Parts: sequence; C-alpha cells; structure tokens
Amino acid sequence: MTTTGPAPEPAPPLPPAERAMGFTERAVAAAGAAVISAVLVNPLDVAKTRLQAQAAGVVYNQIWSDFRCYPWCNPGGLKLNGLGPSCSPECFQYRGTMDVFYKITRQEGIFRLWRGTGASLALAVPTVGIYLPSYDLLRNWIEEYSDRSNPKLRPYAPLIAGSVARSLACITCSPIELARTRMQAFKESSGGAKPPGMWKTLLGVLSSRQSSSHPERSRGYHLLWTGMGAQLARDVPFSAICWAVLEPTRRHLLGLLVGEQSNAAVILGANFSAGFIAGVISSGATCPLDVAKTRRQIEKDPARVLKMNTRRILLEVWRNEGMKGLFRGAGPRMARAGPSVGIVVSSYEVAKYIIHRKQAEL
Repeated sequence: MTTTGPAPEPAPPLPPAERAMGFTERAVAAAGAAVISAVLVNPLDVAKTRLQAQAAGVVYNQIWSDFRCYPWCNPGGLKLNGLGPSCSPECFQYRGTMDVFYKITRQEGIFRLWRGTGASLALAVPTVGIYLPSYDLLRNWIEEYSDRSNPKLRPYAPLIAGSVARSLACITCSPIELARTRMQAFKESSGGAKPPGMWKTLLGVLSSRQSSSHPERSRGYHLLWTGMGAQLARDVPFSAICWAVLEPTRRHLLGLLVGEQSNAAVILGANFSAGFIAGVISSGATCPLDVAKTRRQIEKDPARVLKMNTRRILLEVWRNEGMKGLFRGAGPRMARAGPSVGIVVSSYEVAKYIIHRKQAEL
C-alpha cells in the first residue's frame, strides 16, 4: 500500500483591491518604479556592456587629437609627431567592473557612467509599464482559471505569465534596446565631441543599411529590430526563472512578516528581498544569452547582421573564448539585476499599496 503526503496548501488569494486594479493604475505604478531603477543601476549596465563589447572586438584605444597620454596613464614609450609619448594599450583595456568604472571616470568623465540613461528611461518606462501590469493580469487570470478547472496549473502561473508578458514588452521596445546597447558600447573617437543620442543612433542604424549594396534598401527599417531574437532568447527565460523564484519567495517572506495588517515598510522589504534573490539567480543563469544579444546588436556590418543568430554566436564564443567568454560581464550583470529587480518590484508593489489605500479612502 502506498501513502501520499498531505496536499500542499493553496496560495492565499489576492486581496479584492488587487484584482480590481485596472491596467492604467498598474502601468502608472510600474512607470515610477522603472524610473528609479533605471537611474540607480545604469553604471552597472554600462560596465557590463563595455566588457562584453571589448570581448567582441570593439577597440577602445582611440587616437586622440593631441596624441598625448592621459596624466594617469603609463606611456608606451613611442613618440608621435613629437607631441609626446603614446598611451600604453593597457590604458584603454578593461580588466573588470571596477576597472571600467575607474577608466570611464578618468578618461570620459563620471557622468559617462550614466551614458544611455535617456535611452534606458525611454526603454524602462514603456517596457516595465507593459511588462508588470501584463504579468499581474495574466497571472491573476491563470490562477483564477486553475482554481476553477485545473489546480495543477497554478504553480506554473508565474512562469507562463512572466514569459508572455516579457515577450510583449520586448517586441514593442526592441528598437530602444538596440539604441541603448550601442550608446553604451561605443564612445566618440575624439575628445570633446558630443556623442550621438538615441534618435541619432537609430538613424545611424538605418543609414548603414541604406549605404550598403544590399538590394532590399526599402526594408532597412527591419534593422531597428536587430537582435530581437537574441533579446527574446535572453529575456523570456530570464523572466520565467525570475518570477518562478520571486513569487514563492515573497509569499513566504510576507507570510513570515505580515501580521494582522500589512504596511508599506513590510511590503517594501519582502518584495525587495525576493526581487534581489530572483534577479541574481535569473541573470546569472541567462548571462550567455545576454552575451549573444550584445554581440548581435553592436555588429555594424549589415551583411553579417543578417547571418547572425543566437546559436551561431554562442558556438563562436564557446570555440574562441570558452566558458569565460559565455559568462563575460556576469559580475556587473548580476550586481545590476539583483537591486534592479528588487527596486522595480518593491516600488511597484508599494505604489499599488498606496493606490489601494487612496481608493479605499474615497
């Protein structure tokens, strides 16, 4: 005779106010959370992108207009045009996250660590504004359906809802992601020149197609979605893993911390902790896919772009650089994703809590 253990307790139902919130209220809460996160973690995103771009062959030892070394660089010993010693190549090679921070700050200015923040905000606000509300509504619908018809489906609700919601957000905002990646990966070739902004970067992507000999010039706008397949291959598994870890973690923490009545501080702490854990795990697991996405989006040869795909890029990186190449930039990516997910989720949930309270007072 076989015995079975006790059935798992069903997850507690969401409050009525949570289910009554519409897409607009959720989008407003998500947009505010996205702004906070994008500004705080942008330097880590720049560091991650620079390390991955350098490994892909992007050269950062530009020839400056005065051919002189920076005062903090060791000269390489060669003199150019009698103006002074040339810079050692090590002055422009990044050895890790902190080295990226140091060299960008000294060579380009501290504010360059927030390079692409405008594009990050332009990306984060609509992306998160689509992503989190869509996730909430889909998860609620799947859980309600599973409670009525198929209880076994309920544990998979976060994974399914996260995957679908992220796909919608990625497809919608892929051109902005392309602009942000290029803005963070490249720097101007001469000191003092103002780097191109988001719109100029996207126009540069289109002009590269128009200047090529490719016969289908009229379809050049498709290049604005360059790397979308790699982005989906990265973000959909990231989202699935993230929510599969985050939901049970935060429900467990809320169950431990919430007494008779919750408050904003408890909601903030539980959601930030769960988001931080989920962000670190999911970003580490999907780092090779992020490497593939970055390499696809920084490629400037239109003919090569059309031939690249995620599988080919991963195989190429594996052959040339091994496991280290596949996890290039994993440190800053995980350091960014942990607080980023924590900030976004906790800010979003606190904003929803405040909206709940305001609606209840009306």
